[in-house]
Amino acid sequence: MNDIYKDNIIDHYKNPRHFGQLDKPTVSHEEVNSLCGDRIRMDLKIENDQILEVKFKGVGCAISLASASMLTEEISGRKLKEAAGIKRDRILEMLNIPMSPTRLKCALLPWEVLLKALQKYWKKKL
Repeated sequence: MNDIYKDNIIDHYKNPRHFGQLDKPTVSHEEVNSLCGDRIRMDLKIENDQILEVKFKGVGCAISLASASMLTEEISGRKLKEAAGIKRDRILEMLNIPMSPTRLKCALLPWEVLLKALQKYWKKKL
């Protein structure tokens, strides 16, 4: 494994981007990884179908928190359809390390939280 990728994960784990909670989010969602107990909550402020602000909070391993940090950087300022169009392969590409099935669940937890938050938002709009 290339050290530059490990360093990137450690950096996002120790200095997470968009970490915290929004005072009045448009939508929030939280999920727990039943395999290991990792917990990620994501708050989104949405206006005109665009993510104006995103924050996440959570407890877990370096992979799940780094994944959440990278994902929030990726979606900040994006249109909802763009954010919803992010595929699991993009998450794995951002992390760029070999994944066991257990670690894969950790890596994809923030992505699952995002998708469920967007579903919740769209359901509220109907």
